Amino acid sequence: MKLKQYLLNQFTHTFLPIFLGLYFITSIIFLVKIAALTSVITMNVLELLRLYMYVIPTIIFYTLPISFFISLVITLGKLSSEYELIVITSFGLNPLKILKIFLPITFILSLALLFISVGLIPKAKFLNERFLDQKQKEANFNIRASEFGQKFGDWLIYIDGKKDKTYEEVKLFKTENNKDQFIISKSAKLVNEQGELSFKLYEGKSFFIDREELNQINYAQLDINDSVNKNKQNIFTDSYTFWKQSIAEDYQVDKFSFYILTSLFPLISLFLVVAFGYYNPRYEKNKAVSYAMVSVVVFYIFMEILTENLLLHSLYIVPISWTILTYFVYSKMVKQQY
Repeated sequence: MKLKQYLLNQFTHTFLPIFLGLYFITSIIFLVKIAALTSVITMNVLELLRLYMYVIPTIIFYTLPISFFISLVITLGKLSSEYELIVITSFGLNPLKILKIFLPITFILSLALLFISVGLIPKAKFLNERFLDQKQKEANFNIRASEFGQKFGDWLIYIDGKKDKTYEEVKLFKTENNKDQFIISKSAKLVNEQGELSFKLYEGKSFFIDREELNQINYAQLDINDSVNKNKQNIFTDSYTFWKQSIAEDYQVDKFSFYILTSLFPLISLFLVVAFGYYNPRYEKNKAVSYAMVSVVVFYIFMEILTENLLLHSLYIVPISWTILTYFVYSKMVKQQY
């Protein structure tokens, strides 16, 4: 039990700096992309923070499996370089038994990555796109006082004055089905409710004009919704429905396979951990980090090629092929000696 705690403590001391470092670097990249949006869309600090919250699941998904795998390899490599792993092995704890110590935490990690990738990321991306669409609408709706030819959806609009999102002496006009509609209002306010723009008009009159009659309506408040929505988005109910519909429509199937296989990467690469981490420091040099980095690159290239070409079939071909390959490497490098 103490030996198990010792190994897990050694792993924790290695994992946290690597994960936090990768997370920090990746966060900076995403923050730069988010900050670049301010050149097109006006946003305050809270809105920028909101966008960053939406990309946190993606950052964790891309940094966690790599940092976890490399940390495991570095932990065993460090123990080998200090002759501790040789002593541990002499007490009867062979490489497979060491793998069993790290197996539960690796399994939990893969489950967490599956939840993040398949469950949280689609929802976060939808919220991110809807928020940006909302801000883009607000940016496009830039009505100026005393200017003709401006539009709100299908309406031509003219205002006498403007203060923030409140407008004074508003006139709207449109023609539809050979009928004219003319609206005047003392004041109006632009309202954004979950990405849908609407105009709330206060204290005015509405006129409906055709060839035979003219109708007038006096109102205290009148709401006009934006009828033009260029970025029409599907309603997001839950991740299960999203992926079910996407697979049925043959849309983002390779992305679905990529998410699952990346989540399984730490679990199906455990044989490489002992293969790279075990070595005799008297006769060999510590190449654990180099081997780990190369294996990560090889796996992602291998996975990317198969997910694009085999789609859902890659979900069983990649894990089986990679597990067999890693076990072969483990057998050649470690199993025969330990």
